[in-house]
Amino acid sequence: MIDKNSEIIIIGGGPAGLACAYELVRNNIKCKIIESSNSLGGIAKTIKFKEYFFDLGGHRFFSKNEEINVLWKSLLGDNLLTVPRLSRIYYNGKFFFYPIKISNALYNLGFRESLEILWSYIYYKIKPIYPEISFEDWVINRFGKRLYEIFFKTYTEKIWGIDCRKISKEWAAQRIKGLSLLEVVKNNIFKISRSKKIRTLITEFYYPTYGPGMMWNAMKDYIVKNGGQILFNREVKKIIPKNEVYHLVAFNNLTQKNEVFTAKYIVSSMALNEFIRSLQVPIEEKIKNILEKLRFRSFIAVSLVVKKENLFPDQWIYIHSPEVKVGRIQNVKNWSKFMVPGNVTLLVAEYFCSEGDELWSCSDDEILELASEEILKLKFANSKEEIEKGIVVRVKNAYPVYYLGFEKDLLQIKEFISRLRNIQIIGRGGLYRYNNMDHSMLSGIYAARNLLGKNYDVWLINVEKEYLEEK
Repeated sequence: MIDKNSEIIIIGGGPAGLACAYELVRNNIKCKIIESSNSLGGIAKTIKFKEYFFDLGGHRFFSKNEEINVLWKSLLGDNLLTVPRLSRIYYNGKFFFYPIKISNALYNLGFRESLEILWSYIYYKIKPIYPEISFEDWVINRFGKRLYEIFFKTYTEKIWGIDCRKISKEWAAQRIKGLSLLEVVKNNIFKISRSKKIRTLITEFYYPTYGPGMMWNAMKDYIVKNGGQILFNREVKKIIPKNEVYHLVAFNNLTQKNEVFTAKYIVSSMALNEFIRSLQVPIEEKIKNILEKLRFRSFIAVSLVVKKENLFPDQWIYIHSPEVKVGRIQNVKNWSKFMVPGNVTLLVAEYFCSEGDELWSCSDDEILELASEEILKLKFANSKEEIEKGIVVRVKNAYPVYYLGFEKDLLQIKEFISRLRNIQIIGRGGLYRYNNMDHSMLSGIYAARNLLGKNYDVWLINVEKEYLEEK
């Protein structure tokens, strides 16, 4: 257990890092957060554009962990709204409910297509793919090939930029949470009881009046008030162990100079591969080889104001149409009406890409033009005159790629990390796991408690297949 005078540095001011600092100062332990950007929240931050607010990626506040629910409510109080959940798939010019509603799907697809889906499902129930290795295998075995092609393949390949046969089945097992076409039919016909409801089927969630940024600001105020420090615009480049103390070399983006910080304990939420590369310690060749395989997908959020009200009632539309590049579109007012004043609709188009690729390298003007054209093509606006271009936000290291064989590689990384004295890793990027916000916060809280003498294994957070919300 640490003493109150121990130097603790938390790398990253996202949900995990803030939760860790919050838990430490709540127990009278001071700490310091080093954040690379000029704001808090990581990929769950809230962006302000003119009089509008929007959430990067969109984050529903729903958790099976009651401690996290209590924390949210204690921080936000009356500013935590209850929102009815609606997210649909847009395919071939029509809206499909997800999770699938049989009557809606039959109506939109037509009799012949529906028969083909049913036949495909029966065929793969009789002759399933074996061995089941990839995302494609997993989904086809549970939904049939035709439904996979319509509702899973295009969107998934937009996210990852690779063929579904090269994505681990763990991605499906984690995100789709054991659903199958049979389970969908049973749920539609018999209606599962509320007590047994899988998380994919939730009908409402909490959301802050002005987005998740309200929570990060509340946590920041508490942390600073109780002796913690938060330093912005510092990118950690090297971590040098010396005499049982770590020396962190961080580049200050404002002064354009390196700064050095010392700590006995480090809790890191930075991208796992970048963190290990920053360590100035001997690294075996096998670990270096794994680091080359660990990679993240990024995304670009493009805000557009459409001078129309009530374009669609969903928080999100998942765009499965292959003729456009956009993967997902948020309708911000349907998260919270307070974030979008006036008789307009604020859309946020999300484009999945990799840092440095062709789309990532486009100028903001080019990306705004692309998003505007695709909004028109999808018929969410009638003319360019109805669209006011907003801002472009690039988000790095958003999604850890579940490539084939990543699970075994991650076990070796975990063993390597376990040998590092007084270092813990947390969060989606640190743990290389597609965690939701509540899981990331819980990993930060558990890391803090480990410093206080407990013995939590943060790698075990979010291993239940039904825990995560879809997509």
